[in-house]
Amino acid sequence: MTEIHQDQRVAVLVDAQNLYHSSHSVYSRNIDYSSLLEKAVQGRSLTRAIAYVIRAQSPDEESFFNALADIGFETKIKDIKTFGDGSKKADWDVGMSLDAVTLASHVDTIVLCTGDGDFSRLCSHLRHEGVRVEVMAFGQSTAEELREATDAFVDLSEREETFLL
Repeated sequence: MTEIHQDQRVAVLVDAQNLYHSSHSVYSRNIDYSSLLEKAVQGRSLTRAIAYVIRAQSPDEESFFNALADIGFETKIKDIKTFGDGSKKADWDVGMSLDAVTLASHVDTIVLCTGDGDFSRLCSHLRHEGVRVEVMAFGQSTAEELREATDAFVDLSEREETFLL
C-alpha cells in the first residue's frame, strides 16, 4: 500500500446520488461537500474533482450544482430517465469508472466518494495499475467488498460533525 505524501496527485470522484441517499436515510442531513473535498485531498495536489449528479427537476438542484462548482468540483450532470412503466433510473457507475480508468495514468491516488459495491472491481483494477485507491462513505451503507478493495477507507459516520450540514 502506498503511503500518503504531499507530492501525490489526487483525483476525487463523488457519486453524489449515493452520498445523498446514505446521508438522508441515516441522518436526514446533507453532505458538507467542502469538508469532503478538503479531507479527500489532505494537502496533496488536486488534479480533478468531479461530482456526478442527477438532474431530477427538483427546485433546488441548480443552486446545488452551482455550489459544487463554487467549491471546486466539475459537475457532470445526467438527466433522470423515466420508462414506460413509470420506473425511473439514473446512475453514473459506468461514467465514473471510465473517468477513473482514464485519470489513472495522470494521478497517484483516486478518492472515490461512494459506498456502492459495484465499484469494488474498479478499485482492484486501479490498484493493480499502481494507483492508490481511497474510499470515503458512510460505513453502515458501504458494501464490504468495496472496503476490502481499497487502500484506505474513511468512514464519514465517524465524523458526522465534519461531513454533515
